[in-house]
Amino acid sequence: MTNQEIVQRLWNECNVLRDDGITYQDYVTELTYILFLKMSKEQGQEEGIPVQYRWDELKAKEGLELKNFYKQMLLDLGNAQKTPNPKVNAIYKDASTSIDEPANLEKIIKDIDELDWFSAREEGLGNLYEGLLEKNANETKSGAGQYFTPRPLINMMVRMVHPKPGERLCEQRCLRLIQFKERCA
Repeated sequence: MTNQEIVQRLWNECNVLRDDGITYQDYVTELTYILFLKMSKEQGQEEGIPVQYRWDELKAKEGLELKNFYKQMLLDLGNAQKTPNPKVNAIYKDASTSIDEPANLEKIIKDIDELDWFSAREEGLGNLYEGLLEKNANETKSGAGQYFTPRPLINMMVRMVHPKPGERLCEQRCLRLIQFKERCA
C-alpha cells in the first residue's frame, strides 16, 4: 500500500467524521489520537501507555462502552498522575473528542486497524500527516485562511535559508528572505 493510498483511506475516515458533525479543523486531531495508539502497537512501543489504554483494549470495545472508554482514555492519557509518560501526556494534553456517534468511532478504529502500515513506516508518518493536510486544503477551498505549502517549496526554502537545529522559521519570513536573495543575485 503506497503512502497516497494510505492518505486516501485516512481521508475516507474524515468523511465519517464529517458525518458526525466534526469540522475539517478537527479531522487531523481526532485521527492523531487514534493513530498514535495504533502506531505505538505496530512499532512495539506501547510501554509508555497504560495497559488498559493500549490499542488492543481500544479495538476490543464496541458501541456506547467504546465511546465512554475512549473519552476517559483521552483524559487519563493527558493526565501526568495517571499516565507518567511525558511524551504521551504532551500528545493527549487537554484532549477531548467531538465524535458523538459510537458507530462512527468504532468504524474509524476498525478501518485503521485494517490498514497496512508497512509502507507508512518506510516512507515516514510525517508524509501521512502532510498528505491529510494537503487533502484538507484542496477539498475545503481556502481552509479558513490556511493554505498547504507544497513539499517542493518547503524543501527549496530550507535549502536557501539553511536553518540550524533549534532555530524557528516562519514561512512568510522565509519567502521574504528568498525574495531578498533573488533581488540581490
